[in-house]
Amino acid sequence: MLRPRIPVNPLPTGTVVPLAHAVAVPEAESHREPSLKSRDHHAQAAPTRATVQLTPGSAIVLAAGGGAVVLVVGAVLVSMLLAVAITGVSVAVIAVVLRLLVKDLQKGR
Repeated sequence: MLRPRIPVNPLPTGTVVPLAHAVAVPEAESHREPSLKSRDHHAQAAPTRATVQLTPGSAIVLAAGGGAVVLVVGAVLVSMLLAVAITGVSVAVIAVVLRLLVKDLQKGR
């Protein structure tokens, strides 16, 4: 009924990802003598990632950027706390005024 479709990448990225399932080897190739290359394919080491070298200038820029992020996040959090405090105070004032009005209405009866 409903069949999932596997998307095809129209522009390859150059990165080759092996298939998740085993691929059947044709009968003609299975009788060859295994070469050193084919015996070794499981023992290949994973490619190492390049390490990032920080120069003193880039370390200062990184620290300044981190400080700026901390200041911006702090300002946002303080403004949110202030908004909650103002809302709480206004709700408290409205509650007191409503209480006085209801008390006034009940006295008049």
